[in-house]
Amino acid sequence: MDAKQLNELADDLFSKKMPLTSLHQEIADNFYPERADFTVKRSLGTDFAAQLMTSYPVRCRRELGNQFSTMLRPTARPWFHTGRRYEKKNSGDTRVYLEWFAETQRRAMYDPHALFTRATKEGDHDFAAFGQNVISIEMNKLGNGLLYRCWHLRDVVWQENEEGKIGFVARKWKPTARTLAKTFPNGVHEKVAKMAEKTPFEEVECIHFVVDADMYDGDAQGRPRYSVWFDTLHQKVMDATPIWGRHYIIPRWQTVSGSQYSYSPATVCALPDARLLQAMTFTLLEAGEKATSPPMIATRNVVKSDMALYAGGVTWIDEDYDERMGEALRPIAQDFRGFSFGVEMNQDTRTMLHSAFFLDALTLPQRAPEMTAYEVGQRVQEYIRNALPIFEPMEMEYNASLCDETFDIMRRHGAFGPENTWPKELQGADISFTFESPLHDAIEQQKGQKFQEAQALIGSAIALDPSTAFIPKTETALRDALLGVGVPATWLNTEAYVTEQKTRQQQATAQQSKLAAIEQASNAAKNIGQSGLVPQQQGAPA
Repeated sequence: MDAKQLNELADDLFSKKMPLTSLHQEIADNFYPERADFTVKRSLGTDFAAQLMTSYPVRCRRELGNQFSTMLRPTARPWFHTGRRYEKKNSGDTRVYLEWFAETQRRAMYDPHALFTRATKEGDHDFAAFGQNVISIEMNKLGNGLLYRCWHLRDVVWQENEEGKIGFVARKWKPTARTLAKTFPNGVHEKVAKMAEKTPFEEVECIHFVVDADMYDGDAQGRPRYSVWFDTLHQKVMDATPIWGRHYIIPRWQTVSGSQYSYSPATVCALPDARLLQAMTFTLLEAGEKATSPPMIATRNVVKSDMALYAGGVTWIDEDYDERMGEALRPIAQDFRGFSFGVEMNQDTRTMLHSAFFLDALTLPQRAPEMTAYEVGQRVQEYIRNALPIFEPMEMEYNASLCDETFDIMRRHGAFGPENTWPKELQGADISFTFESPLHDAIEQQKGQKFQEAQALIGSAIALDPSTAFIPKTETALRDALLGVGVPATWLNTEAYVTEQKTRQQQATAQQSKLAAIEQASNAAKNIGQSGLVPQQQGAPA
């Protein structure tokens, strides 16, 4: 395909995406009002939540979005570690290099100019509300650092390739003529160059494609993808470059077969409850207003002034009216016995929304003093089952993709030095990432519980058959249990050191046994001599 054909494909995808865009607008209106500009254009100063009766659905989405970064990317501690894929053990030099990789990458990601925190914060809330987000990763314009940006889902479409992976991404972009001429000084259309001089702040419609190399007509030079910048207004290719990376990271939460777009299981469940809650809140507010400021009945031609129902107000009536015929002004009698029932329904709907956003599943179980190790283990198991639907897509689709793309960009730009200076185990190795999270912490903490359970079982077995003491690998089990309960690795001696000390201990024990045997033999000989049982030599006098 050439750029014009890619543009036609993008137009077709944007057209087919319109129903989903409308759904995103509805979701944003209820849960993410500051992002509710999918199908409408808002001016600055618009009251985002003017149409809402209660902020509770918005607060549920906000809390879930904030939990993602708090639990999966805590800035207070390293939340990712590098390693070799499918390899668990590394030598000393390899381990040092891997730790250096992780620390170097973390400094680059959290450089204030990289905007990592801003991009992921925006992406987290898109992920919570819409089940997907779009984050670009690239080098900045000076080439001395990374740059992360989160893009509006309204402006991006994508298509899967034959393997089910995203192979085509198109993003609409409307920069000013000045920005466009500065970004592509030798690639813009001549009309854009003139606009940059005469009307520099006029916007130009453009589109950016990132496609698999076999989709674009050009020499990819062995690289897997093409990056194409296209001026749709003037049908001009401004830049077409083969690239190694993906440029756009698109984490997807819950996918459905037959669609390249995903959904948020939180808002899918919560949307009807949010609509119901808004309607119930409006009804309850109206009922409360009627109870405190009830509608009134006035007698015709008797009330001479407006009804002054405010504090200290005076309402004038005809002085000749006889109130024995009935009050000239009185409130309409109403039945508010159903008000408490409405409040209960409102609270029940809030509970459903809280559950729909997994907020009840994100709290680690508390350990009471009277709870046994088995009870604690069962509660942790329940927490893991409830939390897995949240953490698994976030780690694999989101965090892992961000870290992999970042590492590849930094490696290609020499941030880790020449590969021939790395340990041989790392040269050409597939570097992968592991992550820290409350879920992983809970899984690791189970090792301590399992160790205690195993100790109790083995103790019972040894009482019946002492030979069962040889079954467990005590050293391995204890090391895993200590690391699982959070004991820092720096507190533990290495396996080589432990082996060396065991050898020395065995040698010392053997030496002591040998000395004890010699001493025992010497004492036996001395005792025999003192008892007169030593045989006399031949020729000696009787």
